[in-house]
Amino acid sequence: MNSVESLDGQIRFLLEADKLKTVVRQSLITDESRHENSAEHSWHLALMALVLAEHAPATIDVSRVMAMLVVHDLVEIDAGDLVVYADAAAQARQQVAERAAAERIFALLPQPQAAAVLALWEEFEERRTPEARFARALDRLQPVLLNMETGGGTWITHHVTADQELLKAALIEDGSASLGAYAKAMIATAVERGILLAEASPSSATTAREG
Repeated sequence: MNSVESLDGQIRFLLEADKLKTVVRQSLITDESRHENSAEHSWHLALMALVLAEHAPATIDVSRVMAMLVVHDLVEIDAGDLVVYADAAAQARQQVAERAAAERIFALLPQPQAAAVLALWEEFEERRTPEARFARALDRLQPVLLNMETGGGTWITHHVTADQELLKAALIEDGSASLGAYAKAMIATAVERGILLAEASPSSATTAREG
């Protein structure tokens, strides 16, 4: 592939990536005026990686974490954003859809760049490196921060319980002990404030994603 063909592929990929701005998430932005979109979410996570790098394992490559975070949600252009508490069958369908999306979208790039970006996405999904685990920790922490700042946000809307959030906090802790402890403290505070249910009520509906 010559340099012009290579550049054409990179530009096609970048224009395709712009569609991520149209994928609306459940989380409210901090002024509560609207929901965030997935492109904003990815940017926020990359900024979190830069600012919170001291909470990552000592030998981590922060630039690799940031790279993972800016590409990890591009599959939502095709696959959409699945609710976090979806059942196993829905999760399995989503995995298939996201894999197909990754192969289509990243293939717009020239080789070997396409393979390298696909590998980043796979690394994030599989959480097989300290960088991937830290990236996933940030992905779980960000909606907790937004829900705290918006007085409960989607926790209230979707009757989310502390136990459900503590499962997410365990993933945060897996990537960063200090951020995991911080998330658990926020969850306890949220229960005290009445913006997060201590336990499920019979009428609770907990099938919506927080972000």
